[in-house]
Amino acid sequence: MMQTLIEFFNGMHPLMQGLVATGFTWLVTAIGASFVFFMKDIRRGFMDTMLGFTGGVMLAASFWSLLNPAIAMAESNWSAQWAWVPVAIGFLLGAFFIFGLDQLLPHLHIHQPLEKREGVKTVWNRTVLLVLAITLHNIPEGLAVGVAFGAVAEGLPGADMAGAIALAIGIGIQDFPEGLAVAIPLRRFGMSRTKSFLWGQLSGVVEPVAGVLGVALVMVAALLLPYLLAFAAGAMIYVVVEEVIPETQRDGHTDKATLGLIFGFVLMMALDVGLG
Repeated sequence: MMQTLIEFFNGMHPLMQGLVATGFTWLVTAIGASFVFFMKDIRRGFMDTMLGFTGGVMLAASFWSLLNPAIAMAESNWSAQWAWVPVAIGFLLGAFFIFGLDQLLPHLHIHQPLEKREGVKTVWNRTVLLVLAITLHNIPEGLAVGVAFGAVAEGLPGADMAGAIALAIGIGIQDFPEGLAVAIPLRRFGMSRTKSFLWGQLSGVVEPVAGVLGVALVMVAALLLPYLLAFAAGAMIYVVVEEVIPETQRDGHTDKATLGLIFGFVLMMALDVGLG
């Protein structure tokens, strides 16, 4: 199956590769949101487990698919002793980028009352704020997939099509609970099933945009790749530590959430090492 996927992507322009790959992750978000047509609520323990799984995938992808190859690529332009420098710079920039968005962009974490909204003050309703919260997750995820495909297009050391595809699959799998995490709460608050679905899938729209941007940045300046890979990793780890993990620890389901994270980490590691 992987060989078939590789042949499928090899026939495309790199920008189209990034668009198709992140279009897949958006589709999985929509599939998750579509479950609102079959249920009105979901057990908090199950949701915390799924969010923990999401965090595990993001953590594993940050190292196996982003930081590890970033260091390998940096070594081709820097001495081995100093290869960590561009990676560290990119990592910090990614973390501070999401930190800045977190401070500025109005958003509301899942299961939080409206008065707990974060970012600049706004009169936006709960629906928009919930979508924006999940959108914060999806910016670094889309960028990571796009950068991976851009690296393959430029023939950079340590980059291969199977690895880029494995990353897209892993990100897509963990996008499923993110679609649920927006659509189900909206349905619980009285919104219609159709509107809950539409808003739920909307949180994934940013991924194709970020994915194409990631491919384009690499194609324009391939030397930036170690920085860009590390940037995506720093952004994702910031999201996991600042939002995903704390969200899973609020309601007494810490063991389930932790096991979910462990399984998510192992799955992403297996995808990257086994398929990449």
